[in-house]
Amino acid sequence: MSVPEHAVHYLEIVTPDVEAARHLYGTAYGWHFKAMGAELGNAYVAPLPGGSLCGIRAPLRPEEKPTVRTYLRVTDVEASAQKAAQLGAIIALEPTEIPGHGRIAIYIHGGIEQGLWQVP
Repeated sequence: MSVPEHAVHYLEIVTPDVEAARHLYGTAYGWHFKAMGAELGNAYVAPLPGGSLCGIRAPLRPEEKPTVRTYLRVTDVEASAQKAAQLGAIIALEPTEIPGHGRIAIYIHGGIEQGLWQVP
C-alpha cells in the first residue's frame, strides 16, 4: 500500500537504548525491525500497517537529544520546506538526498521538529 501525500511516511525514534525500544515496539505492536545501513543512520526499520515506516536509531552526535520525529510524505520537498519557512518555521535541515530513499528536510515550528520526505 502506498502512503498518500501529507500522511506520515516515516516515524523516527532517536534513543540511546535502541534495543529496549525495539523490544517494546516489537512486543507491544508486533513490528518487525530490520537493520538498515548508514544512509538511515544505522536505524532499525519496520513497516507499519497502512504503508508507513518506523525507524529506531541511536543519536548520531553527542548533542543530539532523544526525540520522536514524524516525516510527512510530500511530492516536492523543496517547495514544502519553502512553504513551511514562509509560514514561520525554521529550516533545521535543508532538503537533502538520502541515496536510494529519496530527499528529506527538517523544520522546527513552535519548538517541534517535523520532517518532510519525498520518496523516489
